[in-house]
Amino acid sequence: MRVIAGTARSLRLKTPEGMDTRPTTDRIKETLFNMLQPYLPDAVFIDLFAGSGAIGIEALSRGARHAYFAEHEKKALSCIRENLQFTHLADQATILQTDAVSALYGIHEAEADIIFMDPPYDCGHEERVLQVLADLPCVTKQTLIVIETSLRTDLTYLDELGFSLEKEKVYKTNRHIFCQKK
Repeated sequence: MRVIAGTARSLRLKTPEGMDTRPTTDRIKETLFNMLQPYLPDAVFIDLFAGSGAIGIEALSRGARHAYFAEHEKKALSCIRENLQFTHLADQATILQTDAVSALYGIHEAEADIIFMDPPYDCGHEERVLQVLADLPCVTKQTLIVIETSLRTDLTYLDELGFSLEKEKVYKTNRHIFCQKK
């Protein structure tokens, strides 16, 4: 796995050993960031369920001002730290060593520009995170929320939580849902 573009382009990133994380492939990451590029310059980026930190690091490499990495697994946290040091992006990052929901309360920004979450598939974490995001002051109508899910994950509750589905990008085994507050 590598950084696709920007200041850390082509640098190889470490991933945690074992099956606890599921790194986003370079091809899907490239497609995702082609869609996110207009939103990235000077953005505050939040990477929930950060794993190796590859998504947040890609955002920083492509021009985000600051990235928050929420992760509670020790092996993954170690990878995030090493990857941030290796890419020379550690000064622009905050690591929140806790679960995604608790981490959201540790973010003190006027506005989050992009929130990316890639929770374990088919465990229902998306709904709980979205419930918190619906009431968080840093999440505005301009905040773009991107959720990586399996193809079978049901998100029909988005509307009832106060979010509108803006776009959906379907891949062979998963998809990205783009939503914003109404």
